[in-house]
Amino acid sequence: MNFENQSPRPFTRSSSQRMLGGVCAGLADYFGIDINLVRAGAVLAAFITGGTAVLLYLALWMLMPEG
Repeated sequence: MNFENQSPRPFTRSSSQRMLGGVCAGLADYFGIDINLVRAGAVLAAFITGGTAVLLYLALWMLMPEG
C-alpha cells in the first residue's frame, strides 16, 4: 500500500446530521462507524465518568471546525 499520495481526512463536526453540536456525527463519519453507536457510547460514557465525558464533548464542540 502506498500512503504517500493520500491527504489526511478532515476531522470536522457534521453540519447535516447533528443533534446538538455535530460532534458525534463528525466522529462517526471520521471513523466510519454508525452514528447511533457513537451517540449511545457518548451517553454511556457521560454516566460512567460522572459527567467528565460531557466536558470532553463540550471541548470537542469548541475545537472541531464545522464541516
